[in-house]
Amino acid sequence: MTFWRDRSVLVTGATGLVGSALVPRLLESGARVTVLVRDWDPQSELIHSGAVASCRVVSGRLESLADVERALVEHDVETVFHLGAQTVVGTGYRSPHATFESNIRGSYTLFEACRRHGARRVVVASSDKAYGESAVLPYTEEMPARGRYPYDVSKSCTDLLASCYAHTYELPVVVARCGNIYGEGDLNWSRLIPGTIRSVLAGQTPVIRSDGLYRRDYVYVADAVDAYLAMAEKIDLPEIRGGAFNFGPAASLTVLEVARTVLGLAGRPDLEPVIENTARGEIRDQHLDSAKATRLLAWKPRWPLEKGLEKTIAWYRDRLSGLS
Repeated sequence: MTFWRDRSVLVTGATGLVGSALVPRLLESGARVTVLVRDWDPQSELIHSGAVASCRVVSGRLESLADVERALVEHDVETVFHLGAQTVVGTGYRSPHATFESNIRGSYTLFEACRRHGARRVVVASSDKAYGESAVLPYTEEMPARGRYPYDVSKSCTDLLASCYAHTYELPVVVARCGNIYGEGDLNWSRLIPGTIRSVLAGQTPVIRSDGLYRRDYVYVADAVDAYLAMAEKIDLPEIRGGAFNFGPAASLTVLEVARTVLGLAGRPDLEPVIENTARGEIRDQHLDSAKATRLLAWKPRWPLEKGLEKTIAWYRDRLSGLS
């Protein structure tokens, strides 16, 4: 990790799940980290862990060109990890305008600021949702971005904007399309894994919003961080720069399979999930082909689901006891 020593890095969305895991890795590697923070959330793992004390903090919004330029210029940033976004599918369905403002306007504002001020590396956190619904799985990077629902469309647009800036202005950008990322630090209880863990630790029956049969890829947060770092470190290679990469496990799982795995690892297999079947605006089945990432980035997931969930459950046991 000597690559990062004394490099100036900006992380947007640093108080989120992935940002809270990426920032400590960068700090440990000797990077000079600046974070763009919209709201100061003391429950965020970045803040709760104390890692934010080693960062330069810029208060601002992604949608503001002046705020983003201030972060880049005042801290002489050369590498940007663009993680900032509205990240919840259900929130996108209920509040499309806010989602488009954050995810689309926020992205083109950041790309424009990076173009103006000569950023040398821009890593964009996209999603498998950018592909939209497809009768052919797994997704490969050659497939078009064709989201249909609000959150998915916001990610499709972000990917197209990244490609536009890469090919029109030679912005050194690369896009990561991950499956569902989980791990320590996610306090968004509407998501499957945090919500199920919180329920089981409280001795309550977990609730599943879908019919339980939707299929997804689940990626442990440390594997996602490995992916982002690998892309940034190799972005000067022509086969990396301007491209997109999928990051997911070898096999997808149903929502019900994941919930029951959590229940078993938490010692409560007797709790049978309640199936609400009320989910709206969500893709039914998704699965990523990660062969390109393996071939060009030497990336493979290091955390099997059970191993990642064990570590995640242990974190929630400790954190939730502190919150009670």
